Amino acid sequence: MTCRLAIVTEIISPYRIPLFNALANCPGIELHVIFLAETDLTLRQWEVHIEEINFRYRVLRSWRRRVAGYNVLLNRGIGDALTETAPDVILCGGYNYPASWQALLWARNHNTPFLLWSESNIQDLRRGHALVELLKSEFLRQCSGFVVPGKSAREYLKTFGINENRIFTARNAVDNGYFAAAAAEARANAERWRADLRLPTRYFLFVGRLVKEKGIFDLLAAYAKLDPSLRQQVGLVFAGDGACRPELERQAADISPGNIRFAGFAQRERLAMYYALSEMLILPTYTDPWGLVVNEAMACGLPVIVSELAGCSADLVKDNWNGFLCVPGDLDLLADRMKAIAISRDKAATMAMNSFEHISTYSPEEWAQGIVQATSTCGEGR
Repeated sequence: MTCRLAIVTEIISPYRIPLFNALANCPGIELHVIFLAETDLTLRQWEVHIEEINFRYRVLRSWRRRVAGYNVLLNRGIGDALTETAPDVILCGGYNYPASWQALLWARNHNTPFLLWSESNIQDLRRGHALVELLKSEFLRQCSGFVVPGKSAREYLKTFGINENRIFTARNAVDNGYFAAAAAEARANAERWRADLRLPTRYFLFVGRLVKEKGIFDLLAAYAKLDPSLRQQVGLVFAGDGACRPELERQAADISPGNIRFAGFAQRERLAMYYALSEMLILPTYTDPWGLVVNEAMACGLPVIVSELAGCSADLVKDNWNGFLCVPGDLDLLADRMKAIAISRDKAATMAMNSFEHISTYSPEEWAQGIVQATSTCGEGR
């Protein structure tokens, strides 16, 4: 029996395309993806790889503005798109937009199981506004079931009194094969790529938006705490862009000795090279629903240092096995853990191998199987 599954999600993110392709290849799944917009240029500079899409999809007409710090996205046609698709199950990526509520209403009116794909976690700094929390609780109450990427998101939903048997896990994933192959190519031509990208011989790496909540100033301060002799050997590279870049560059100029490089935003094709040639990835974030850069780094065979507040930390990071957990704001701890990996090549190599092996079970195919289980279970009672 074929299940027509409609996924309602915000934009055509390059890291989601491999997941949707894997799901579309699953026997018994007829996938239709409804995107609320093609991209969001106010936050992301991703190239949209339409040619890689192997599933049915539709992009709705949209209007987007930033209002008082909030991302407002309005759409036309969500009801028509769902009626045309006639889904057996709907999977909705979030509750932030009016289109999410319209999809929920459509599901109720058509007696269609409605699953929420939720990555929120208890540590998320975006929580707290009373009206938002009230609306969120009402949205959750009306859902048939829930899909989460890992442990932190599962625990978050349980705080709303949601029964465990209504929560399904689809492990958050990236295209591991792509990143592993690109990293191998970069390492095989390391000298050329270091020269082309103007990279230090050795360096710590941060990947993401250059905004305060990502812990970038903590990382810079922790780097400054390292022994001068170590800073002479190991640089620090920020791959990304954002509002805090000018201030971060100003503070970086005062650190000597040291080799601090601001690479700017990197598209997927270049990103694997930054991972491959680095010592480790460091994500000292104060808030992050997951942190797919950790998946990418592990697929490239890197040790990782990750904030305990990142949604992925409980699933992907085993302390002193494939990297370390860190506590946001504890600069001494972060510096000590950076040093521990940097001064021991054997320890770093073991952690890198453990990272690579562990992330192999977080693949697009594994994610797709989690979605199949959720849809088949919730669709049984229709």
